[in-house]
Amino acid sequence: MLLSTYGSRGDVEPLVGLAVRLRALGAEVRVCAPPDEDFAQRLAGVGVPLVPVGRSARALTTAAPQPSSLPQRAAELIADQFAAVTAAAEGCDALVATGAMPAAAGARSVAEKLGIRSVSLTFQQLTLPSPHRPPLAYAGRPFPPEVTDNRELWDLDARNINALFGPALNTNRAAIGLPPVDNVRDHVVGDRPWLATDPVLDPWRETPGLDVVQTGAWILPDVHPLPPELAAFLDAGTPPVYVGFGSMPMHASTDVAHVAIGAIRAQGRRAVVARGWAGLAPIDDRDDCFVVGEVNQQALFTRVAAVVHHGGAGTTTTATRAGAPQVVVPQLADQPYWAGRVADLGIGAAHDGPTPTFESLSAALSTALAPETRARARAVAGTVRADGASVAATLLLETISRAEPPLPA
Repeated sequence: MLLSTYGSRGDVEPLVGLAVRLRALGAEVRVCAPPDEDFAQRLAGVGVPLVPVGRSARALTTAAPQPSSLPQRAAELIADQFAAVTAAAEGCDALVATGAMPAAAGARSVAEKLGIRSVSLTFQQLTLPSPHRPPLAYAGRPFPPEVTDNRELWDLDARNINALFGPALNTNRAAIGLPPVDNVRDHVVGDRPWLATDPVLDPWRETPGLDVVQTGAWILPDVHPLPPELAAFLDAGTPPVYVGFGSMPMHASTDVAHVAIGAIRAQGRRAVVARGWAGLAPIDDRDDCFVVGEVNQQALFTRVAAVVHHGGAGTTTTATRAGAPQVVVPQLADQPYWAGRVADLGIGAAHDGPTPTFESLSAALSTALAPETRARARAVAGTVRADGASVAATLLLETISRAEPPLPA
């Protein structure tokens, strides 16, 4: 079994959960992902081989490339996928493709060439065409403001994706004897995509022509204890506020740290600051802040007063399961959606925009730290499923064991 992705930690971590469940059911699994050291260490820690593909995702993200370079970067990524996935998928019964659109397109094409089943996977529903909401716009290619009909916007989305990724994809397909695809997005999504999100956090509305399989979020229980120094910090006072932005570079990270710690202190709270890809750090030597790197968020979030984060699907789900009120400061892509879901559910606040100020973050923290928000967060926590990876692993093995043709591409 090959699980293929290209993206940030949020694209890799769910595959770790699925890989562990598949192995528990007797399957052999490997993961094709960017060559970042933290990804390699994470997979090695659970005994799953990493097949590296392309350049470092962290280096690419922190470099903040211009939108005009997207077609060139996509072409490189597609070519890397054809090379790495072709070698990694030899002898596999099935391929699960996710991550950046061009990467998933390349992986699905390789599966088609090898004649093995492939499953299209997403960790948020915003890439799945639906008349109920508009698509995400690609950087540098905004939708015309006069177009408001969702169906028209999805047609524009398909044309944009074809323009950005179609030439490179079809050039690589031709090189291995495959016919061109007319609609790159539909080639990636297929007729039966899998949606690895929790139905309470991310409710899917039925859409004609799209048989979505929503499995629940793929979460591997983390049994690692909290570091003794962190546990001592947590025990030494009232619950702190956690602040971290995961794989987001946050190019004004020094100002972000000043703003976040200042706003947290103004609420009379201590802070746990996660370095992340932004490299957040303390702003002084006071003893009311504790800095963490890789840490068991599942355990930590049960012990904090609130979680301030960027709104990645994984962090949002982990905080929700822990019953921690949230302040979501969305940066890009699907993160505004998750911020909206947190606000709609009453389990926290959605910050307006990607750059917090002392005033704006203080207001959001006031909402998150209110007793009624804490009570609502605890209530919703009990409704979030924990078995998504197990459901998906079982379904995947059942799918490949049937004497049927491969899933439609």
